[in-house]
Amino acid sequence: MDLALSTTLHTTFDDAIARTRTALADQGFGILSDIDMRATMKAKLGEEMEDYRILGACNPPLAHRAVDIDRQIGLLLPCNVVVRSHRTEADTVIVEAMNPELMARVTGEPALDPVVAEATARLRAAIDALAKG
Repeated sequence: MDLALSTTLHTTFDDAIARTRTALADQGFGILSDIDMRATMKAKLGEEMEDYRILGACNPPLAHRAVDIDRQIGLLLPCNVVVRSHRTEADTVIVEAMNPELMARVTGEPALDPVVAEATARLRAAIDALAKG
């Protein structure tokens, strides 16, 4: 099982962020958190790195269904989506969404399977929409 659903874009980092937010919104995901790893590593450690953002994406109906089945599932929410510049290729951005199937595997709770399947389909559709441009 792959850790992520991913695509590579040939665009600017800011455009990739905007397009990713739109693609996720089109699939019913809102962004609950936006962690700028580049800024954090610079501020906290004085370390330089490429643009790297972690978007905490949440589809409220899916999250509600999952939490209703297993209260501990909140430990695995929201679905993280990483948008990061390629380390060596200019105007190349990788977008990776956490594979929701990991939730089902980690919990071993079969009742989560339909929620996981829908989350996977929606995240895959968002990633596919980015790939198509």
